[in-house]
Formats: sequence, C-alpha cells, structure tokens
Amino acid sequence: MMDIDPRYPPREEIARPGRPKLGVVAREVTLLPRHWDWLAAQPGGASVALRKLVEEARQNPRLRLRATRDSIYRFMTALVGNAPGYEEAIRALYAGEREEFLAHIESWPRDVRAKLEELCAPAFG
Repeated sequence: MMDIDPRYPPREEIARPGRPKLGVVAREVTLLPRHWDWLAAQPGGASVALRKLVEEARQNPRLRLRATRDSIYRFMTALVGNAPGYEEAIRALYAGEREEFLAHIESWPRDVRAKLEELCAPAFG
C-alpha cells in the first residue's frame, strides 16, 4: 500500500476566522467613516450597538405593520396575483383601508378570502 500525502490538511486543522462554535457568521457592512466612528464610541463597540439598533427597530410598530403587509402581499401574489381586483386590493392593503380591501377580494375563492381575512386582521389594526 502506498502512502499518499493529503493535498489539504484535515478539516478540523484549518484555522477559521470568527467564532464558529458560537454560530457567529461574519458579514460585510458598508458604512461611512462617521458611522464607524459613532459605532466605535458606543459602549460595547460596534457589534453591541448594531444588535441593539436592530432589536429596537424590530419592535417598532410601524415597521412591524409594514412587515405584516409585505408578508400578505407575497401570499396574495403567489396565490391570486392575476385575480380581478388584485392591484386595487394591494393598494387598499398598504393604505390601511380594510373595507376597500374586502370589497376587492369579494369575488375570490372562499378559502383564499378566509385566509386573507385572517392574515389581515393585524394589518388593519
């Protein structure tokens, strides 16, 4: 039997950047120098400041409402993107006009309407 030198070292011997044991995946963020300066001055550094900003934004009711409407939009596009009244229903959804929205989906299949009414409850507050 011949001894063959492996071309690459075994996987566990390869040094990798970051903290793979913690599940952290490094991604690139492009900011202006003044943004980096502000982040560096925050307690805990840039990573802590960015995590806090993201968590605060996720709790913002306006952003959550927008995310809900976007989700409903994707659902509608996949199921009934060519149905009569689709575009008008989307406009009513984003305008927050519940009665207008319901009027435009009235001719759609019953099960689709029922699911949309369920999904839209938080979208119209």
